Amino acid sequence: MESENETLILEFLLLGISEDPRMQLLLFGLFLSMYLATVLGNLLIIFVTISDTHLQTPMYIFLSNLSFVDICLSSTTVPKMLVNIYTHSKFITYKSCIIQMHFFLFFSGMDIFLLTVMAYDRFVAICHPLHYTAIMNTQHTFLLVLVPWAMGVLLSMLQSLMVLRLSFCTGLEIPHFFCELNHVVHLACSDTFVNDVMIYLGAVLLVCFPLAGILYSYSKIVCCICMISSAQGKYKAFSTCASHLSVVSLFYCTIIGVYLGSAVTQDSLSTARASVMYSVVTPMLNPFIYSLRNKDIKSTLKRLLEMEILKSTLVQRWKNCS
Repeated sequence: MESENETLILEFLLLGISEDPRMQLLLFGLFLSMYLATVLGNLLIIFVTISDTHLQTPMYIFLSNLSFVDICLSSTTVPKMLVNIYTHSKFITYKSCIIQMHFFLFFSGMDIFLLTVMAYDRFVAICHPLHYTAIMNTQHTFLLVLVPWAMGVLLSMLQSLMVLRLSFCTGLEIPHFFCELNHVVHLACSDTFVNDVMIYLGAVLLVCFPLAGILYSYSKIVCCICMISSAQGKYKAFSTCASHLSVVSLFYCTIIGVYLGSAVTQDSLSTARASVMYSVVTPMLNPFIYSLRNKDIKSTLKRLLEMEILKSTLVQRWKNCS
């Protein structure tokens, strides 16, 4: 039986990353710019990989999936924050909060598992190049794409259902710019022991195991590269995984830094600001990292741009002749 002081929760209050009214316009412009850059940059990666048949390989299939997930991850949190800033409102309904939390867990989990799958792909490509085509066949590639989706659904659904069993009372202020799982759970006035256990287990499954897989793959990759005699061969082998290594380093350094920092400091707003790095900045930077360090993508972009310029020139000449 529920206690008398428990109420039917209809809304939470998102405090955002700054309560200074003078900063709101700057924050709106900054996050709108980052969101547009994230969507356009990742859509460009997807368009390039689809339009060029030479890029229909496992590596670029995984990359296009990562770009799609990055768009969805940013779309889960940033639009709501922009609406709150624009309308000068910090409220989010209970239902919307649970949905936002669910999809953030889903897409962030997918992001992590896709990075792990991409590390395995680079391991096979560098350490077993002669068997790469046989190992990374269509069926195996489809399975490796399916696993992150399945794991994301499983983990997010489990955590969301665990939150739905909680009851909330008063003081429903979330010191964050979105409904972050840990903050929502700690607002509950019912027992959260099981939820805390599930959060720690989820963190191990989402961070420790994938990170161990990535480190193992790259340890094998480094050993294989060291066995290559020529400096040119070493450079070529390393360049094939440099972009992925950059993205992995950026993502894991920021997410580990945020949660280690939150364990040291009690300033929740500082933690929310730091969370911007892995939830907003990293998805924005991923397409730039891959496009700037990948010769195949740059050459395809150049070719597509030249084709568009040629088409526009021919159309203009035809109009002038007519």
